Amino acid sequence: MSIQEELRRLSEKVKEYRDEARVQLHLAREDVKDEWDDLEQDWDRFRTRIDQVLHDAENATQEARQTARKLGEDLKTGYQNIRNKLK
Repeated sequence: MSIQEELRRLSEKVKEYRDEARVQLHLAREDVKDEWDDLEQDWDRFRTRIDQVLHDAENATQEARQTARKLGEDLKTGYQNIRNKLK
C-alpha cells in the first residue's frame, strides 16, 4: 500500500471518529439540557419551599425544614453533576 493510500485511510478513520464524537457531544448536550430543565423545575419548588420556611421560621415544622434542606442538597448535587459533565 502506498503512503498516499495509507494517509487517505487514516484521514477517513479520523473523520469517522470525529463525526461520531460530534454526534455524541450533541447528544450529551441534549442530555445535559434536559437535566438542567428538570433541575430548574426543582429550583422553583425549592425557592417556594425555602421562602415559606424562612417566612414562618419559628412556626415551620421540623419536617418542612428537613424537606427544604433535602431539596436544596439534591439541587446542589444536580447542578454539580451538570458542571462536571460540561468540563
